[in-house]
Amino acid sequence: MQAYGGYLRGICLLAGYLLGGFLTAEAVARSLTGKSARALGTGNPGMANITAQLGKAAGFAVLAGDVAKTVLAVWFCVRYAAPELGRTAVLYAGLGTILGHNWSVWHGFHGGKGVAVTCTWLILYLPVTGLLCCLAGGAAVLLWGYLPVGAVLIPLLAVPLAGMQYGTEAGVGTALAAAIMLSRHAKGLWGAWQGTEPRFFQ
Repeated sequence: MQAYGGYLRGICLLAGYLLGGFLTAEAVARSLTGKSARALGTGNPGMANITAQLGKAAGFAVLAGDVAKTVLAVWFCVRYAAPELGRTAVLYAGLGTILGHNWSVWHGFHGGKGVAVTCTWLILYLPVTGLLCCLAGGAAVLLWGYLPVGAVLIPLLAVPLAGMQYGTEAGVGTALAAAIMLSRHAKGLWGAWQGTEPRFFQ
């Protein structure tokens, strides 16, 4: 039975990874400019870069796509792939989506930084506390002006909350998501510390 549970967790990770690897920013950038998102602005295939380079409508399209693929991965796992796991299916589907978005198999293992995907997953997994974590991260960006600070703060706040709500496995899973976010934003955090990172809303 334990082996079967591990198998189901692996299925959820794989499903999330494959869906997460669809980079909405790439699709939007190519449809509007004929170029890869990696050839625009900072080169990051994410909402912030696309918004800065192509406008708010394009940025919203990227956000909508990132939210949709996360919801789809979770829905597929909870409804069809691993309903026996219950909320644990949400944990692994979301982790897979984050991994796929950051290191997409469809794009040579390159990807975005996963802020929208991580936020969507946390809200699905921890409906109330996840939303509060996202609001706290947004408040940090508004307060200090640095997107990397808020991006890393969101999953970090979720780690103890997930552990208290759903146990060790949840705490470890959210800690992995926090580590991924930290690795993807380490350069931006260092720039914020040095005062060289661009500030938003200013």
